[in-house]
Amino acid sequence: MASLFTRIINGEIPCHKLAEDDRYFAFLDISPLREGHALVVPKREVDHLFDLEGDELAGILAFAKEVARRIRTVVPCTRIGISVIGLEVPHAHIHLVPIDDMGDMDFTRPRAKFTNEEFAALAERIRNA
Repeated sequence: MASLFTRIINGEIPCHKLAEDDRYFAFLDISPLREGHALVVPKREVDHLFDLEGDELAGILAFAKEVARRIRTVVPCTRIGISVIGLEVPHAHIHLVPIDDMGDMDFTRPRAKFTNEEFAALAERIRNA
């Protein structure tokens, strides 16, 4: 069975897409730590990030770098934090989170809430950055 992220990539589940190329896909996290929290995933379904081939691992980081640049242009923050946890969905993924201090990367804290319209507007601003 396809992972949740594969189903998002295939358009079976809606998302707020930020960027896409032939190998990678980025979209807003629907349960974000902060405004602009995004996920970057390889299109090839691989469970563990470090099971990606060397060129894929380098490629996802380069792709994430551009997504992070766009997020930082739109969302006021000190920097973009990066986290690889991999427990939520069995499909390799990177979290990009706008941060101002270490507490902004605490995945146990309550999540931010946004309407679908707010997510859509933010995604459009990031895509256009």
